[in-house]
Amino acid sequence: MNGKNRKDIQMGASVEIVLKKDQRTGKLTKGHVKRILTNSPAHPHGIKVMLVEEDQVGRVQKINPN
Repeated sequence: MNGKNRKDIQMGASVEIVLKKDQRTGKLTKGHVKRILTNSPAHPHGIKVMLVEEDQVGRVQKINPN
């Protein structure tokens, strides 16, 4: 599942995000959602979230099954 729809992302969900510094390379960072930062119901580049791990912020590219 991709991370373009806000309704698909739950708090604590396991996700893979692309950090701002990694946008050129597309390197993904795994973690768990602490906060959802995007207010709109959808975003073409992925919903922006903050991870529990080190409070990293990025856009969701993939939602992992639990």
